[in-house]
Amino acid sequence: MTNTFKTTAAAIALIFSSSVPSFAADENNVSSGITTAGAPLGLHGVDAVALTTLNAVAEGDAAHTVVIDGVAYYFASAKSAGQFKAAPEKYIPQYGGFCAYAVALGKKLDGDPRYADIVDGKLYLFVNADIFEKYKKDSKRILAKAEAKWPSIQHTAVKDL
Repeated sequence: MTNTFKTTAAAIALIFSSSVPSFAADENNVSSGITTAGAPLGLHGVDAVALTTLNAVAEGDAAHTVVIDGVAYYFASAKSAGQFKAAPEKYIPQYGGFCAYAVALGKKLDGDPRYADIVDGKLYLFVNADIFEKYKKDSKRILAKAEAKWPSIQHTAVKDL
């Protein structure tokens, strides 16, 4: 009976570990104080589908809200909301919406949808125009560093700042 319990426990652990996303849990850059459908607002209310497919910053509307993994996303139309709902992984920003350049340095800074890049179908955000320009000079190295750093960045509570 002990071996059966250990085997079952190991199988459950494997199932849960393989279903965990590549980013740390609760690591989403959300607008503080803004909630919709009981969830904090992600991507500053910008339509993730328009940003990813058209590289256009389109303000979303609360009437077209989709909640994924505890984060609310606004969309400019029901069509965009439907596309997002069908395949959210195609549109959700990497690193929870934090600045990819900052993540490469081991920090979490606000990602601004006005400074975005789509690489291999993934959306990356940057904190401002200056950082976005620095990133573009060495984007492959920056993204490789960010990918390596992201799992080790721990959640920092506001009281710890």
